[in-house]
Amino acid sequence: MDTLRGRAETLKLARLLDVEPQQLAFLGKLPADDIRLFRERAVAALFDNDPALLDRIAAMTRLLPAGVAAIIAQKALGPRLAAALAGRLEPARAADIIDRLPVDFTARCCHHVDPRRIAGIMGRLDDDIVVRIALVLAERGDHLTMGRFVGHLRDSALKGILPQLDETTLLRTGFVIDHPERLGHIVGLLDDERIRSVIAAAGDHGLWPEAMAVAGMASGEQGARIASLTAAQPEPRLDSLIRATAEQDLWESLLPIVSLLSEDELRAVAALPALRDPAILHGLVRGAVATGLWADFLPMVRALPPTARRTVAKIAGTLDDTDLDTLARGLDKEGLIELMDDTTKRRLSELPSFQERAAG
Repeated sequence: MDTLRGRAETLKLARLLDVEPQQLAFLGKLPADDIRLFRERAVAALFDNDPALLDRIAAMTRLLPAGVAAIIAQKALGPRLAAALAGRLEPARAADIIDRLPVDFTARCCHHVDPRRIAGIMGRLDDDIVVRIALVLAERGDHLTMGRFVGHLRDSALKGILPQLDETTLLRTGFVIDHPERLGHIVGLLDDERIRSVIAAAGDHGLWPEAMAVAGMASGEQGARIASLTAAQPEPRLDSLIRATAEQDLWESLLPIVSLLSEDELRAVAALPALRDPAILHGLVRGAVATGLWADFLPMVRALPPTARRTVAKIAGTLDDTDLDTLARGLDKEGLIELMDDTTKRRLSELPSFQERAAG
């Protein structure tokens, strides 16, 4: 899922640096973890600048009643400086001042706050304030800021927020969440009907990449749940998922999800019209090989109709000797070798894996 993680990290870095994401397109070839590390170092460089000045202002702010400090933040500091100052205050003091600020102003501050300070502050705010801030951010379409905060929220706040967000907001926020390890738990707070609606929205609004990223980050029980509910979607919607994956070459994101399906669910997916298209099957086979996800692809191969299986066997036969040798055991297990022409079978028989088998 590195491609999608890389996209999300680039979006977050662009927001941090206040540039258009297209200006960072050159980062697309880097691993997602490298982009994330760059972003973390950029955070330190940006927010640790002139700490002495901010600390002096924070020290003066501590002498003021919270209500007075809130008025100064609005009238004199503005959202950017107020957010920087909040990062230098004790979390309890920052929360006390935020409690007295208009929600709209606080939401604008959230855009600029030091991500490293979020957990301490959010943990001290009342759920009512957190819910109202989240809804203002959602109304503005500020999914990147929401993604910074959502991983720090208590269940009590999440239960007040999630029912009020539309499905596309859930997808876009989940895609850029800063703490993906929390995503499975958050998905667990949604019932099956809501998840079905989110999946439908992914198809209807061209958000399949975001949906695949969310399913991949949820992983475990919740990842399998999303996969199963996706497989139950109407055929045209599922077909659009396969075509979107092919167009953007996102097999590395889809195949691990497909591998979680039951045999009946796999048969429903394997029967899709898109998987009878030789061009899509060609990209799928090449993608499975390039990403090392052949084992995740095999369950789908098993469920494909005969014509598609023959196409897969033919495509596999065009691989170079190294890749073909790597896949030989899986090809044999799935009965694909018998579907190959005699020339390819002879090639296979001369490969190291078959020579070793013959010697054994």
